[in-house]
Amino acid sequence: MERRGTRRSRAKALAILILFILVSLICQAKAEETETVEGAVSPPNANSNKIVSRIAFGSCFNQSAPQPQPIWESIIRFDPQVFIWLGDNIYGDNKRPVRVWGRERTVGPWKNIERFFPSTEDELSRRYAAVKSNPGYARLRQGHPKVSIIGTWDDHDYGLNDAGKEFPYKDTSQQLLLDFLDEPHNSPRRKQAGVYASYMFGPPGKRIKVILLDMRYHRDPLFSDGTILGETQWSWLEKELNGPQSEITIIASSIQVVSNLSAIFQPLFYMESWSLFPKERRRLFNLIDSSKREGVMFISGDVHFGEITRDDCGAAYPVYDLTSSGLTQAVERTVPKALAFVIRFMAWIAPSTKRVFSPICRFTSCTYGLPNFGAIEIDWEATPPMVKLEVRNELGKAAIGVEFTLSNLRQPEEQQPRSKTGMRGGQDWKYYKQHCLPESELPWFAKYRIALILVAFATASTMLLVLVVKKVVSGGKMFIKKFKVD
Repeated sequence: MERRGTRRSRAKALAILILFILVSLICQAKAEETETVEGAVSPPNANSNKIVSRIAFGSCFNQSAPQPQPIWESIIRFDPQVFIWLGDNIYGDNKRPVRVWGRERTVGPWKNIERFFPSTEDELSRRYAAVKSNPGYARLRQGHPKVSIIGTWDDHDYGLNDAGKEFPYKDTSQQLLLDFLDEPHNSPRRKQAGVYASYMFGPPGKRIKVILLDMRYHRDPLFSDGTILGETQWSWLEKELNGPQSEITIIASSIQVVSNLSAIFQPLFYMESWSLFPKERRRLFNLIDSSKREGVMFISGDVHFGEITRDDCGAAYPVYDLTSSGLTQAVERTVPKALAFVIRFMAWIAPSTKRVFSPICRFTSCTYGLPNFGAIEIDWEATPPMVKLEVRNELGKAAIGVEFTLSNLRQPEEQQPRSKTGMRGGQDWKYYKQHCLPESELPWFAKYRIALILVAFATASTMLLVLVVKKVVSGGKMFIKKFKVD
């Protein structure tokens, strides 16, 4: 009996051991299955296995903009499964009047005070609340529950125009942005330094990864050629790009990645872009290249107009940058309607080596300076799948657009070597072509065309004014002389 009991206990122990091994194997398999979306946060209202074929995004939304705002109805009609806030989601800072002289001089060589200054925490909260209660956005949020709303920030919702890592209230601003995005209280984004995050959408074979960058929290001063992302975020981005694959990877940057319009508008003014940090820009494209990740594209905002640009030499395949700005703030709204043609003329004569020109563009320049939103459509059923990038106007019609096969965003079997410029293309002469040459390397006459035209116009106007004044004075003298004679 004792021997039989020993056998039973051994059999029981063996059964428990086998059961333990089976449970361990099942847990390991589950862990490996979960690993396919490691590092990706679950967005609100997301079904990670549902196919995503429509993504909308917008930037530069002033909470005080007048109603009605038909752009929200157009976004709802587009029926996006994902909506991305791309920065300047509110205008949280304040600005003083433009003054060249007086006690408070905000611009010019005698400037003695900053024009922009931050708001209080309560004021920022009220401005975010105003956006949430906006009738159009509220319908997108509440009446369209299947949409996943995610986002990052830019300078005005960060708290101060053009601010970077030096901004003292950035941690408070971070929590307010995450409150606005309905980020869970236990989200890793609330504990990290910065609001960067990634999301994975869709089932295997039709996956879209969205990487949201933080262009503010760690950024060094402008024109320093320092860092934009900071080493912690760079390490995270490297892990994301080298992690589980997706058919499409959208990198969301609040400022433009491909275009460098500052090179052609200086010394008149500058626009923030990755090109102001050339080392960081090269590092970004090198990282995309070394990761061998396919299907990468950028979306951006900030500049108050829309355009599509493309870089054919930064990585092993063409990389698009779809810029949409803004939902309410637009460059043509800064001038009287009768003078909108001046803005369009300047956009037309501005040289751009990276802009995509398409027959469907609303204007010849293939830029759009009125309120707009970005739209991405993927036709997964086509063979190969098709991708459509569009800047859409307030009424939902395409103002700029381009369509291409997803296979265009694939590494070729034989990669071209890098030239001494550091770009793809082999011989240097291939580097100097459309979609390769940076605007900063244009011939000086082409690069400063706008400044030269404006100087010539100002000179001609001054000369004309002098002639008119001279004529009036001369006529006045003759009239007085004749009057005295009479």
